[in-house]
Amino acid sequence: MEYYRFVLYIVFGILPSLVWLFYYLSKDLHPEPKRTILEVFLYGTIMTIPVFLLETTLSELLKQLQSTGLFDHAPILVDILRWFLVIAFTEELLKYLVVKSIVFKSKELDEPLDIMLYMVISALGFAAMENIFYLFSPIEISFSNILRTTIVISFIRFIGATFLHTLCSALLGYFLIISFSRVKNRLKLTVFGILIATVLHGLYDFSIIVLDSPMNFIIPIVIIAGLAIFIIHTFDKIKELKGICKI
Repeated sequence: MEYYRFVLYIVFGILPSLVWLFYYLSKDLHPEPKRTILEVFLYGTIMTIPVFLLETTLSELLKQLQSTGLFDHAPILVDILRWFLVIAFTEELLKYLVVKSIVFKSKELDEPLDIMLYMVISALGFAAMENIFYLFSPIEISFSNILRTTIVISFIRFIGATFLHTLCSALLGYFLIISFSRVKNRLKLTVFGILIATVLHGLYDFSIIVLDSPMNFIIPIVIIAGLAIFIIHTFDKIKELKGICKI
């Protein structure tokens, strides 16, 4: 592959995440340490490796189960399991584990909003690497076509998949914030947050890939718009919360 294509794919793969990163960080009245931001972002990118391995393994297992005829009477179950369990749950869980392992015990976690921000940063790191994978193509086409295709895919993922990753992770971050003030229900709230993020993420993917028009267009828009409105409102509410987070 030509060197310029390699650079082009990396730049336009990371660009959507960087744009959203600057947007979300601008919402923080007390900026987080750049070192911690970078660490969470980088570990988010690295997490694509175990996610890929898990998704590949689970997909192969699902194919083997399908070959036994287990889903012959309900073939739609294969798509549901693939997009909700294999893809969405795996990605939402591992994005969460990045923040749990790096941030939860850090002294830098001193505001409730920090939890949502670090969840978003982890998601953006993951999305950046995922975008790069989507852009890479072995097909030999002209530079103008490569540039046009790269820009179009990058923009679509900017308003679609990348934004969805941030919104789902921010939603989980919201439930984590609630869980820290309700110690007895912390595990339940954390699990519920992961599950609701998984359902919305899975429904987004499922509707685009499996459903026919116009639902494959309407459902993703409703999910993105609904989540965006909720998260914007929630960010403003969380800013009003005072005190230090006790993990």
